[in-house]
Amino acid sequence: MAEDPYRRVAGIYDRIFEPVNRNLRLIGLRMFVPRRGAAILDVGCGTGAHLALYQRYAGRLAGVDASVAMLKQARLRLGREADLRLADAATLPFGDREFDLVVSMLTLHEMDHPVRTAVLAEIQRVTRADGRILLIDFHPGRSRRLKGWATKLLILAAEVSAGRRHFRNYRHFLRIGGLPALIGGTHLTSDKLRVVGGDTMDLLLCRRAVDEAISA
Repeated sequence: MAEDPYRRVAGIYDRIFEPVNRNLRLIGLRMFVPRRGAAILDVGCGTGAHLALYQRYAGRLAGVDASVAMLKQARLRLGREADLRLADAATLPFGDREFDLVVSMLTLHEMDHPVRTAVLAEIQRVTRADGRILLIDFHPGRSRRLKGWATKLLILAAEVSAGRRHFRNYRHFLRIGGLPALIGGTHLTSDKLRVVGGDTMDLLLCRRAVDEAISA
């Protein structure tokens, strides 16, 4: 079994990243507020911070992650409030069209490109025809602001420290055009795109395309 890359940092992950990440999550929530009683899935749920934000809306919370250490933190945070599973996002352990909202934050850039494609297909499969998908990840373009350049340097340092394969996938993700380019090869259509953080982060709200939803 491959070593868990988050096993040394899971316990302090939120202290390092959550001050920034929470702002991104709040922007995403304002882009799409789910109905009360919604079924919500977080793909790459990490410490469960994103799911915790949606507790007031959800009738069902679920999350998957490939890191045992991060899931341990998520279970400490959410207890029995969420169905948390150790799973490969390319083969989600859920049935077709189970969720009203699927979120995935800072997950796709880590993956080999063929895996990204499989994960997006799985996300699409488990999302209801009238559901929404919220993707949050790095913006591929250049920043036009000094703050953005400083943030990009910090991101670069973090990605380099995550290891050679992680960094290679991050670079490829940016080179192909990030989230908008990824959904261009799927049956998903964009509802809203916000670029924030000094042109460093993309928040993309999308849905299953009309023709695909009808055929389902």
